[in-house]
Amino acid sequence: MNRSWTPKLWDCLATYTTKTFVSDLIAGVTVGLVALPLAMAFAISSGAAPEAGLYCGVVAGFLVAALGGSRTQISGPTGAFVVIVAGIIAQHGMNGLWVCTLMAGAMLVILGVTGLGAAVRFIPQPVIIGFTNGIAVLIASTQLKDFFGLDIAKVPGDFVGRLTSVAEQFPTLSPITTLLSSTSLIVLILLRRYVQKVPGSIIVLLVGTVAVAVLDWPVETIATRFGGIPSGLPTLVVPEIDPDHFSVLLPAALTVTLLGAIESLLSAVVADRMSGDKHKPNVELVAQGIANLAVPLVGGIPATGAIARTATNIRSGAQTPVAGMIHALTLLAVLLVAAPLARHIPLAILAAILLMVAYNMGEWREIPKLLKMSWATKSVWATTFALTVLVDLTVAVQVGMILAALLFIRKVAQTTIVERVTEKNFIDGRYHVLQGRTIPEYVTIIRIHGPLLVGTTEKLAAVVEPIDTLAPIVILRLRNMTAIDASGLLALEDLADRLHASGRELILCGARPQPAQLLHQTEFEHHVGRENICPHIEAALERAQAIYISKYASESKSITANEPIRVAS
Repeated sequence: MNRSWTPKLWDCLATYTTKTFVSDLIAGVTVGLVALPLAMAFAISSGAAPEAGLYCGVVAGFLVAALGGSRTQISGPTGAFVVIVAGIIAQHGMNGLWVCTLMAGAMLVILGVTGLGAAVRFIPQPVIIGFTNGIAVLIASTQLKDFFGLDIAKVPGDFVGRLTSVAEQFPTLSPITTLLSSTSLIVLILLRRYVQKVPGSIIVLLVGTVAVAVLDWPVETIATRFGGIPSGLPTLVVPEIDPDHFSVLLPAALTVTLLGAIESLLSAVVADRMSGDKHKPNVELVAQGIANLAVPLVGGIPATGAIARTATNIRSGAQTPVAGMIHALTLLAVLLVAAPLARHIPLAILAAILLMVAYNMGEWREIPKLLKMSWATKSVWATTFALTVLVDLTVAVQVGMILAALLFIRKVAQTTIVERVTEKNFIDGRYHVLQGRTIPEYVTIIRIHGPLLVGTTEKLAAVVEPIDTLAPIVILRLRNMTAIDASGLLALEDLADRLHASGRELILCGARPQPAQLLHQTEFEHHVGRENICPHIEAALERAQAIYISKYASESKSITANEPIRVAS
């Protein structure tokens, strides 16, 4: 059997033990409780009933864990879908959403089966960050009504109209609701900063709900708006499929597909970094597709990989996909046993939780890095962000991809250099050549040929895996790297951070003008140290020797290597 196409669960069961199950059980229950308020909040914010989010978490969470290509991925409703789902429901109702989700599920399966899932990595970093920033802003704007308890009969669907409505009705602010939501948000921030192992959303949800019930505060709850949450198993839903509506729903379905693929694979990459595993992207996409084909049949909303819940799952000790399955069963247990109690949950607390989610998912720390890059890169990011917030997510992705493609072509064109060979070229070239040099056994040399742009960064990751085979000092030779973009820069930063986390040193050498300029603009030297960016291989080897003598030789470490010369290409 070709193991590259088998679910991760199958790979793990061969060595599964009771000890592993205990770890998975603790992690699964923990992340299931964390997912409880988020699932309801995402559904409510999308314009659906709270149980639609829970049904999605149960079905998608179980199926993706059982069939997916990641060891620790958690799937369910996420903030990335809130805006697009709300738009679909507003225009086509819940039936239109279910049909759209079925279409997206089928397309995700096709992407995975045909191996086109790898094409998702060609989406540039500025586009991803732009619409992630935009989605976060939109999610935050949808929560202002419930956060302040404003008297707004129907919140407008567009961003400007939404803010205008909030401004006009701000005098109707409810002091009690605002006090409850503000306190909840402050507690969430404090817990996230000082007590990260405590699931803040659960603490705030339980304490806040009990406080409102005991004090009998007049705030809006799930019961007052939705009448509660039905207990028991979800009923079978058969969407009404009209072929004439396919063309109308296709743009939205494509956006759900694209977002689902991007979010799932980004989450899987985060899981790999945290757990040391390596996911199977096409298997993961097939599983996400199957989940989205199943979710509409129980009345749920679209699902994808959830980065925050995946990180919580890993930090809680998850070892295998069984933890993800237990997370889904935990949500199911709540539906079967505790659904009547959920009716008392105040919407102001869910609004505070979603504001925290919006902040966490915003990728705000990436913006200063982008602002240091070329005007073209900044333009792609700014355009994608502005269109996401002010126009439409589908348009934003389409325009962002077109601009990114033009930027890609421009960068590739810049890699062509035509110049006359002079005596100076011969003299300068002597310092860059590897031939005739003795590479010490405490050094691994990795060289990059060609541009390091979006779509090529995985080649760098593949060479450094497994990281334990690398020598204590790694030299990255950039003499033949003709160009780099934001995605390539992110790959270098990730490499530097991973090497340092493993106790290794990274030295860069021989960067050409365009890469050297971008590395300087974005202050990459903060990741490796200015002294570890060298003009050529000769200087890099001298620097490596100095590091070895000062750091390793003084500690009397025994350093061995498999080969006397380590050169990776």
